Amino acid sequence: MDTPNKLPNERKKTRSRKNLGKITQQGENDMFTRLCATQLHAECIREHRFYKPRRWRFDYALPLYKIAIEVEGGVWTGGRHIRPKGFLSDIQKYNTAALLGWRVFRTTPDKLMSNDTLLLLKNAISGSFCASNDVFLPQK
Repeated sequence: MDTPNKLPNERKKTRSRKNLGKITQQGENDMFTRLCATQLHAECIREHRFYKPRRWRFDYALPLYKIAIEVEGGVWTGGRHIRPKGFLSDIQKYNTAALLGWRVFRTTPDKLMSNDTLLLLKNAISGSFCASNDVFLPQK
């Protein structure tokens, strides 16, 4: 039965998942890419393809500086990145990226938008890392 406010052939206009992905990949509606633009004054691209033969992409990339950010999900739930096959694939991907001159920084979803991550990227861009700043070093 038709609802009273709709014509029989009228369809609700919604964006398909495919189109939403394209918008997000371009970074138009992505909070982290906007944060990089305002705080780091750098272009950040989401889902940046860095190696076409394997179709590998970085979660985020600052191509001008050859800096990549990989968001490693499922750390506590046995996600793809910590299972053997996914872990080995990531090693191959990160080693290839290093050979191509990329610096790959890894983070978790809850730390992506943190001041620590922004500071890490600022230090990577400027090259002014000081070992006395132990934010990025393993805790004792």
